[in-house]
Amino acid sequence: METGNYSAVTEFFLVGLSQYPELQLFLLVLCLIMYVIILLGNSLLIIISILDSRLHTPMYFFLGNLSFLDICYTSSSIPPVLIIFRSERKSISFVGCALQMVVSLGLGSTECVLLAVMAYDRYVAICNPLRYPIIMSRVLYVHMAAWSWIIGCLNSLAQTVLTMVLPFCGNNIIDHLTCEILALLKLVCADISTNVLIMTVASIVLLMIPLLLIFISYVFILSSILRINSAEGRTKAFSTCSAHLTVVILFYGSALFMYMKPKSKDTKVSDEIIGLSYGVVTPMLNPIIYSLRNKEVKEAVKKVLSKNPLSSVLSEVSNCM
Repeated sequence: METGNYSAVTEFFLVGLSQYPELQLFLLVLCLIMYVIILLGNSLLIIISILDSRLHTPMYFFLGNLSFLDICYTSSSIPPVLIIFRSERKSISFVGCALQMVVSLGLGSTECVLLAVMAYDRYVAICNPLRYPIIMSRVLYVHMAAWSWIIGCLNSLAQTVLTMVLPFCGNNIIDHLTCEILALLKLVCADISTNVLIMTVASIVLLMIPLLLIFISYVFILSSILRINSAEGRTKAFSTCSAHLTVVILFYGSALFMYMKPKSKDTKVSDEIIGLSYGVVTPMLNPIIYSLRNKEVKEAVKKVLSKNPLSSVLSEVSNCM
């Protein structure tokens, strides 16, 4: 398509759910509350995993990475969404849009790989408990976490660059709450077949393959759990794995719905609601269902808070989690 009659795009307008002002107000309050919970819950998990030496294990190292990732992910999207909700102009600069896309896509891709790594950690812990300290050495689990970040960032950088160099031909109205790559590609006035192909390959590599590895890991995990003679041992093993499995279902369910559903099923409102779930609800629930219900973590929280002048108040909060 010829682009000579069009002006270059220097900013975008985010108009997602703008036709529902009452819903926007409700979501603003809800997202603000959830964002505060995300910051408190995930920050608390990171702090106690550092301060308590009993939590210096691969499992809690990965959980610390997941919590830090969730804080960064929501901080890159939720504050701008809250500003957009209250702004009359609802605009974001071209560079700001690119930065938001590269950060959110990179962190989302990293979480896909990280959840698969965590499944492998649980597989080794339950299926090979005696060799667990040898297999999951510090060198190995640090490298596994590092490569999760590297793969996610490289995927995000490649897809963002390939999207932002395309001509938008004056189309700058994004019918979404954030600079989400699928919504942005709809504005491009050029052939996007290469972008679609790369996105499809990335979805298979970063969504389907990790999900398949998680499934295989849990087949072996379930088989090992059923062979445990002690009922208490089976319960403990299943409790740890069920928490991780819940996180996987929440995260991958939302991601698969957004990126792998057929085009004929495309509905704007559902995309935006699922996008909020993907970006807010899952990070909020992660520390609760995976960590703060864990006996070791709760004991570590009480130990840390006992040294704080506000412990009497904060201990009540931790007991409610």
